[in-house]
Amino acid sequence: MKRLLLPAFAVLAATLSACVPGQPLLQVPTFQVDGARLTSITLPGGGRPATATLTIALRVQNPNPLPLRVANIGGAVTLDGEDVGHVDFPNIALPARGEARQQAVVTLPITFANAGVFLRVARGQQVAYRVDGTFTVDAGPLGRPTFGPYTLVQGVLQEPAILP
Repeated sequence: MKRLLLPAFAVLAATLSACVPGQPLLQVPTFQVDGARLTSITLPGGGRPATATLTIALRVQNPNPLPLRVANIGGAVTLDGEDVGHVDFPNIALPARGEARQQAVVTLPITFANAGVFLRVARGQQVAYRVDGTFTVDAGPLGRPTFGPYTLVQGVLQEPAILP
C-alpha cells in the first residue's frame, strides 16, 4: 500500500503545482543565431533554375526542468524584407535546462524579384534576414504544444558568399 501512495502523492503534487497562478507549466524554448551565411549561388542552366544556398546555425535553449524534443520547426525566410523561401530545421533534442546546437541548410530559388538581394549578399554587403515560423514541442506527458507564429531568428548576413 505504501508503494502506491508515493506515486499517487507525486502525481497530485505535480497537478496542484500546475494550478499555481503565474507559474507556466511549460516555458517556451528560446532560439539564438550562431551564424548565418550564404554558401553558394548556382546559375541557371541545363533546365535548372538559379538557386542560393543559405546555412543557418541555431542555438536552442530549454529553460524547463525536463528534457524536450523540439519538432516541426519551420518558417519563412526573409532577406531585406523580401520573402525568399522556406526553411525546415530537423528535430532537436534538448536536455533539461540545457541547450543544443543545430544547423539547417536551405536552398532558396533566385527569381527576378529577389536577385538583387542575393547579389548584395554575394558582394559582402549587409543584408538583414529573418525567419518567421512555428515549432512544436514534444513534452512527453505534458503533450505537444505548438508555439508561434513569431520571429524565430533574425540577424544580418555580412560576409561574402563562397562561390563555386
